[in-house]
Amino acid sequence: MNLIIKYSSYNLKIIFADKFKYFILAAFIFFLVVTAIIFFSSDSYPDSGSVFNLLLFPAILLIFYPAVFGLQNDIDTGMIEVLFAIPNYRYSVWLVRLILMYVITAGIVTVLALLSAVIIVPVPVISMVCQIMFPVFFLGSLAFLLSSLIKNGNGTAVVMVIIGLALWVSAGWLHQSKWFLFLNPFSPPTDMSESVWSDIVFKNRIYMVTGAVISILAGLFNLQEREKFV
Repeated sequence: MNLIIKYSSYNLKIIFADKFKYFILAAFIFFLVVTAIIFFSSDSYPDSGSVFNLLLFPAILLIFYPAVFGLQNDIDTGMIEVLFAIPNYRYSVWLVRLILMYVITAGIVTVLALLSAVIIVPVPVISMVCQIMFPVFFLGSLAFLLSSLIKNGNGTAVVMVIIGLALWVSAGWLHQSKWFLFLNPFSPPTDMSESVWSDIVFKNRIYMVTGAVISILAGLFNLQEREKFV
């Protein structure tokens, strides 16, 4: 257990490049600012759907940097050659890092969800965190895949921002569709039956998990081409 804790702590320092505290701080500041706006707004009636939207951005913020710049940081620090010498490095290093990223993000989102349940409105914390982690899992895996293709953190960040803007623009006509990445399961449309909505949410989550797994496998496969990273 002590070895696992030390190994996880070491990898977290590498993943977040010693900037982990800044990302946690940014996530909490965003949460507190939006919570204050909701709390002091007289015409605001928050519900579980509002909390989902509130927590989604900090979760994406936490996963963005390590997923986009993780590989670039290894290249910049000259660690990439050392990692290639580790047996099954793709699985024993980068796959472990991905798992740690998602576990840490889920833990912080859980804390924010508990705060939301106390400060804003009672919400099903476990269900809320699980639903938020679906788009986070997909975006983090997609960013990892793109970073293995582009091999540049800044370039990957630009592409991810463009993808995010495209999704934001498409929200107008896809926000209740099974193809919408940021589908809010806690805001069902009033003109749709509960069974139909549940089916849409279920298919949406299946698509995201499938896309995330494919992205991770493709990214790990790209890491076989060592000469392109050195």
